[in-house]
Amino acid sequence: MTSSTGEGFRPNKIAIIGAGPVGCVLAAALSNNGHEVVLCDLVKDLLSPAMDPGIRIEGALQISGRVAQTVTTLDALADDTPELIFITSKATALPLIASAMQSFHQPGIHVVSWQNGLDTERVLADHLGAEWVMRAAVNFGVSLLAPAHVTVSFHHPPHWLQESHESGKQVAASVCKLLSEAGLPTNHADRLIDQVWQKTILNAALGPVCAVTGKTMSQAMRDPFLYDLVEKLLKEGITIARANEVHLGWDYYRYAINYLKGAGDHKPSMLIDIENGRITEAEFINGQIALYAEMAGLEAPYNIMMRALVKALES
Repeated sequence: MTSSTGEGFRPNKIAIIGAGPVGCVLAAALSNNGHEVVLCDLVKDLLSPAMDPGIRIEGALQISGRVAQTVTTLDALADDTPELIFITSKATALPLIASAMQSFHQPGIHVVSWQNGLDTERVLADHLGAEWVMRAAVNFGVSLLAPAHVTVSFHHPPHWLQESHESGKQVAASVCKLLSEAGLPTNHADRLIDQVWQKTILNAALGPVCAVTGKTMSQAMRDPFLYDLVEKLLKEGITIARANEVHLGWDYYRYAINYLKGAGDHKPSMLIDIENGRITEAEFINGQIALYAEMAGLEAPYNIMMRALVKALES
């Protein structure tokens, strides 16, 4: 195993848990840059092309790469444990993943939560120890066209990454360098929580509205009644974030509403999950915002309502 601390951290083997669009982009980029990558997913069909002919990324990013190995269970990682593990699965699977990882995790194995929602890194830290956990905030939009075939609708680097405990600061900086060299420019953050909240508020305002109505993002924003609901969710999220001392910036509302107005004519992941009978990430998005409202002594009626409606639609 390579050195687990310091700027010289260069993992021999990297595992990626989750062969969805985000995991495929990460796997292709790292494999293409010469890293030995193991791709893990419960769904065997998602893994089949990843080794041969390989993963194909098109659109705003053009990458192809073949992973060294694919596995369908976390237990398979125990025999030759990677030094660096990225978790790109849906946040809903995180408690089970974190619990399973406890069986083989040991000091020197660093884990990155590369997921949507609030406090995903806390779930990992509770199981594995904060000193081995990092969190990333990703700035691209991706869709899975077929197994190991992804289209990237936009790519707005840099991405951001931060350690959960100060002892992991140098390793986090090394992981940022590793990702940047692989074509995914990543900066080391001092307050990643701010970027995570900024993204989560956007997801909480539009994702559940689309999931409940079946409309694409641009369709929802063009509907005056839904636009009003999105705006109320946005303002509620901003109020709760600021009450919890999250730094959004003085002009965040203007930025956020313009960002949502420019949303494309495609379906957010929350709607896609509903259409495919999967559990959504509403609990880690709207549910967590409602939890932080409670901790700050505030109400969160719109986020609570949208969480309930989305959960009612889940299979």
